Amino acid sequence: MTQRPVIPGFHPDPSVCRVGDDFYLATSSFEYAPGVPIFRSADLRSWEQVGNVLDRPSQLDVSGAGPSGGVFAPTLRHHDGRFWMITTNWSDGGGQLLVSAEDPAGPWSGPVRIRSAVGIDPDLAWDEDGSCLMTYASRPGIVQSAIDPLTGKVLTEPRWLWSGTGGKFPEGPHLYRVGDHWYLLIAEGGTERGHSVTVARGPAPAGPFESNPANPILTHRGTDLPVQNTGHADLVQRADGRWAIVYHGVRARGSSPEWHVLGRETFADGVAWVDGWPVIGSHLEPAAPPDAVCREALAGPALPTSWVAASRFPEEVLTWSGDGFRLRGAAFAGRRQQHLYARVRARLEVRGTGGLSVRIDARHALDLEYDAGRVRAVWAIGDVRHVLGEREATAGEWEIRLLPAEGHEFSTARGPDRVVVGTVESGAFAELGQVDGRYLATEVAGGMTGRLLGVWCAGGEVLIRSFEYAGADDPAALTVAEAGRADPS
Repeated sequence: MTQRPVIPGFHPDPSVCRVGDDFYLATSSFEYAPGVPIFRSADLRSWEQVGNVLDRPSQLDVSGAGPSGGVFAPTLRHHDGRFWMITTNWSDGGGQLLVSAEDPAGPWSGPVRIRSAVGIDPDLAWDEDGSCLMTYASRPGIVQSAIDPLTGKVLTEPRWLWSGTGGKFPEGPHLYRVGDHWYLLIAEGGTERGHSVTVARGPAPAGPFESNPANPILTHRGTDLPVQNTGHADLVQRADGRWAIVYHGVRARGSSPEWHVLGRETFADGVAWVDGWPVIGSHLEPAAPPDAVCREALAGPALPTSWVAASRFPEEVLTWSGDGFRLRGAAFAGRRQQHLYARVRARLEVRGTGGLSVRIDARHALDLEYDAGRVRAVWAIGDVRHVLGEREATAGEWEIRLLPAEGHEFSTARGPDRVVVGTVESGAFAELGQVDGRYLATEVAGGMTGRLLGVWCAGGEVLIRSFEYAGADDPAALTVAEAGRADPS
């Protein structure tokens, strides 16, 4: 891989701002809560998650979201000493949702709702006279209204700005003042292989806007580059005056037409201004090398900020009991797969029905399921659930392995990876089943998210005594690291 994400795993639709020497970035979260993870960096290369903007049920309702519903693209800005985040929660009546905070780590305010603004991907910008402008995607393209950000009152009727260069779904607008011009950056072409970033400029926030003759300024469509579906970008100026751009893309693998499994990830490039237009420069690579192994262990009583639940908040379904976390009711909780290759090992006690899962959604998953004294590997593909293997349950651990694909490079049987599940007893792994990773890919499942690894419960409760994630983009590094891991059983 010649380009790596600065924020790996399912972290799409990035929006970035700078305050002093630090950068802050927020991404979409869709049906998962808490919503809108937020990150901090000093160099645009190494990012630390400092929290989640929508971190409590009073701010966010995704109970009716379903797969790829819920929170769409956010915009993160800093103005007059406060951070502002605006987004669309498509599962609770539409319109826009606006919150603010003095500290990006929180607490963030209760939501201001702008229900009359029907559309997605809202942006915030402030004119020289202090007017707050909300620009968003709505038919017939990109529209704009002035709003009161404290009350959500819409002060002007929507005015049309631009519909891009002819690509489908003009969306993801961001508005900036740079020099004597206002620039309108958008995504178009759809968030699949035709995705792109285009830009126009005008004399005022309302335009009129002229298209950049060199559009699109960013796209990987029709190329053999390992990162595809590039788009939905945001510009930021560094403290030294240079500029950069963040955007999402996917690492597609396997035989044609290729599949991506981690979702849309956040990438970054340098930007130069040439003849009054932004021009993309070289990639900004993450500081950690590709053979670095990332580890995360679930240890109470606080959950890691990386953990989310599907259509619920983790605190609504997970409780710490001293000997582990208890997952109750019909629920899934877990964390994103953030590396091309990964392993999860968990020690669970199931009192009912449930177990360990790798999934795009509940209908596209490979589950380790305990029920009535047996553990089985169950493959969910659409409405079909197929048992790949089973055995009597005994004490030990359960494991998910995301491994390199096998077979000839040009074979149609070669998927993006292999997903293998099984049990671990006395240090020995016993496979219960495996599937081609294409069946746990967005191109098969559809939607806007990526893989998650976690624990599920269909009834009763699951006690999570331990849960460990290890991931790397170099499979050899992960194999060596896991081979040297002492078995704790």
